[in-house]
Amino acid sequence: MTGWFIAFGLAAAGFIALLLIGRIPRSAREISAAALLLGLAGYAWQGNPGLAGAPRASRESAGDKFDEKLAEQRRGMAERYGPAGQWLMLSDGLGRQGKTREAANILLSGLRATPDDPNLWLGLGNALVAHADGVVSPGADFAYRRALTLDPEGPAPRYFYGLALARNGQLQPARDLWAPLAASAPPGSKVRAELEANIARIDSMLDAGGPAAP
Repeated sequence: MTGWFIAFGLAAAGFIALLLIGRIPRSAREISAAALLLGLAGYAWQGNPGLAGAPRASRESAGDKFDEKLAEQRRGMAERYGPAGQWLMLSDGLGRQGKTREAANILLSGLRATPDDPNLWLGLGNALVAHADGVVSPGADFAYRRALTLDPEGPAPRYFYGLALARNGQLQPARDLWAPLAASAPPGSKVRAELEANIARIDSMLDAGGPAAP
């Protein structure tokens, strides 16, 4: 009911203002009143005057889903230049705008041209995870596995597939991917230190029977 009181109050205030401030002639008063009543009728038809007010959470900005650090890590491990690099750069640009579906679709276009490129399959897996708000969908899982099949010894597919699995609570599969990758990484490297730290966290969580989110 509060909405109705406010609506009528504004209409009455507007009509009084027209009379006192606008000094509309008597001949125009009926037309002005009819216009205000028409506005109230439109409010009753299209609005929700009986609906209680409630604060609305602001929508996340367009680029909130895009993980710049993750993209930089991928560029450091996978192909940065060449045909795959161009498709990935276009996909990253769309991801920064929050266009996660388009970011994945552009990589599908690249895969139609070069279906056996592990970097594009890896990028598609990451893009699909971003589109699903971090969830490893069946499509993302397939893309990661395809990248692994095409490049079984490459560090990027194992690293990013393991990261996606760990963030989804699939700790043992993530560890299985990361353990040999950490062992093969150069001693003292940043990647090796990160993987060893994540593996230690996973082992701790597995012992405690709880999830982890590296």
